[in-house]
Amino acid sequence: MDDRIDFTSKTPYHLQAERILRHLINTKKYRSGATLPNEVALARELGISRNTLRQAINRLVAEKLLIRKKGVGTTVNTLGKASSNARNWMSFSQEMKALGITIKNYELHIRWEAGAEEICRFFNIKPNTSLLRMSRVRGSEQAPIVYFFSYFNPAIGMTGEEDFTQPLYTLLEQRYDVTVHKSVEEVSAMLADEELAQKLYIRVGDPILKRKRLVIDKKGFPVEYNIGYYRADSFTYRIEAER
Repeated sequence: MDDRIDFTSKTPYHLQAERILRHLINTKKYRSGATLPNEVALARELGISRNTLRQAINRLVAEKLLIRKKGVGTTVNTLGKASSNARNWMSFSQEMKALGITIKNYELHIRWEAGAEEICRFFNIKPNTSLLRMSRVRGSEQAPIVYFFSYFNPAIGMTGEEDFTQPLYTLLEQRYDVTVHKSVEEVSAMLADEELAQKLYIRVGDPILKRKRLVIDKKGFPVEYNIGYYRADSFTYRIEAER
């Protein structure tokens, strides 16, 4: 194992162990279904207690990235199930990076088109205003996870010539000084039609998670109107609440 616990760091050991495990389970060996070393051996190799290691493993089990099998051990969920947290939202790139999943871009298309009434109302512009539309199919190295499309406020000044292979919100911040702050989301269930089935490598009628995301900055400036269609067998939408 190349990664090591940094005992001089202020980051808790269980969080460091979680990061190391995320990298480990994304390697070819474990993606193919190999069983992780037992907890005693793994804790000894990392130089931490078994209880500390178990905290990290429990988090990955809760996210369905790892599966515990009685009498077998702990293995990687070979579906590579991704997860999103409604409390601390991120871009898809950031979500996948946090989970240690290598992103593969299956499709990327950029075009200009007249904005529908609902989209233009969100941006507070006239209906049928020409808007930049980006559509992408992205996922893990094993299979697509999401097909989504985004429209951007024309006041940002985007041209369509941007490098959309980099994380979207990083691009907006570094190139246009637009820092996203808040996401208002709606999540619903649906069945895949022919187009979605083709893009996500599933069958017509398979379950899909649809997520509409309206993104604004700290001043309330509307930045992005986004619709994402996620494979239900590869994505979990997690909600945390406090009282």
